[in-house]
Amino acid sequence: MSKRIIVRISSVLVMGLILITIWIFCKLFFAGSAYYTEQDWLEYRFYTPDLLKKMPRISDKIQFDFVNVTGPDAHVFTIHFYGATDSSVIRNYLTSEGYEPQKSCDVEAECWKSIKSDEVITIAKYASPKEIFVQIYQRFGSSDMEHPMGKKDL
Repeated sequence: MSKRIIVRISSVLVMGLILITIWIFCKLFFAGSAYYTEQDWLEYRFYTPDLLKKMPRISDKIQFDFVNVTGPDAHVFTIHFYGATDSSVIRNYLTSEGYEPQKSCDVEAECWKSIKSDEVITIAKYASPKEIFVQIYQRFGSSDMEHPMGKKDL
């Protein structure tokens, strides 16, 4: 093969790789929602905030959710612990991260806040099926809002 053909084929392959990468990033960035586990490497790395990544695992069956709420301009990140009933380890973890329980909550759950950010953390339990979930609600425009990739909001 001539050098010219090799250069053209290489250029097409590189451009194809770049376009695929851009398409994947756009698909993740503009998604309305996502449901994934830790084994879904790309989604886990992209959507999961550090607080949920570091959260103690209180059950063997775990699932993550991400929802882009366009009405109030917010992101909601959730971790579900199936088969779990005791959330004391999670409470201790949130306390160690600087979060404090709140006296009032907009939902029927425990609400936690930190003076460092505007995030609202909720802990809720379902009796049937046994499940505990922890949810982070982040509003857009919050000065301390963190991007899902761990970078400060631009």
